[in-house]
Amino acid sequence: MAAGWEVDLVCSGYPGASAHDVIDGVGIHRHGHWTVANFVLPQVVKRLLRSGDYDLLVEDINKIPFFSPLFCGDTPLVAIVPHLFGTTVYREANPLVATYVYGAERLIPRVYKNVDFEVISPSTREDLIARGLDGSRIRTILCGLEHERFTLADPPPRSEIPLVVAWSRLRKYKSIDVAIRAFALIRQEVPAARMLIMGRGPDRERLQKLVTRLGLDPYIEFQGFLSWTELVQTLHRCHVFLNTSPKEGWGLTVVEANQCGLPVVASDRPGLKDSVSDGHTGSLVPFGDEAAFARQAVQLLQDHELWSRRSEAAREWAGTFSWPRCVEESLALFEEVALRRRQRRDP
Repeated sequence: MAAGWEVDLVCSGYPGASAHDVIDGVGIHRHGHWTVANFVLPQVVKRLLRSGDYDLLVEDINKIPFFSPLFCGDTPLVAIVPHLFGTTVYREANPLVATYVYGAERLIPRVYKNVDFEVISPSTREDLIARGLDGSRIRTILCGLEHERFTLADPPPRSEIPLVVAWSRLRKYKSIDVAIRAFALIRQEVPAARMLIMGRGPDRERLQKLVTRLGLDPYIEFQGFLSWTELVQTLHRCHVFLNTSPKEGWGLTVVEANQCGLPVVASDRPGLKDSVSDGHTGSLVPFGDEAAFARQAVQLLQDHELWSRRSEAAREWAGTFSWPRCVEESLALFEEVALRRRQRRDP
């Protein structure tokens, strides 16, 4: 690859995908299904480690760990953690599945105690330290942003109708129901307001029933999955983005919305408190407090000067996040960890 590394990627398979592939010089090894990835993929990694001399193993701990320290031998390891569920998992899954995920996460401090970590926000770093991991081995490397995707040479004008948007996977733990209840309060102050819900997921039916129960069917539109072009055009038309999640690894949708000049009202919770510059690019409010969400949104919808200041600040804030910088910092960490092994092997 361009950075001088030879890379093998081990991941789950999907219908129609080949078991082995090479994309942009990266060897792809697809096995099993995502639902059983933590059982199947470690076996593949073990075979690769036995057959080759790898300088580094990078594990993505996305909720359920692979427990790589138990089988990687003397191969150096970096664990990348977007964020961990913690007790939030009980908002989404049934008690049996939730307890399995929660229990697996609880083992991380013991199994990974001598491992170097890369995390994507200060909140995730604080979480890992609180769980008992060594803060000196946890590097925070902020995500980047595909600026070209969210910047339009000729953007559409903002909607003449006050337009609120909630944009997320539609899953229970994302708490889109809070945004819907907040919108009911927003309409009491701004009757012309309308709401868009972008995204798809298993919670859509429950959310639609809530909209009907609140009498909001004429005012809320579920848009489902949108192409990139449609999504970016829509964000440029909106006025306020409500992110009601109880926990995020970083809040990538926040800065993507910011790049479109869209201020955000978000939960004052892990990840979101890192991606929202409170009082500048948006507002942070207590999680689950639909009245607080509504107050901040109404203020933005009714105060044009405030909205303009935050819209401009949002674009400036989003402009500070770069994927090349993220890649450079990540590769520097990988090289640092891999170098320790070479020094031990060739003193």
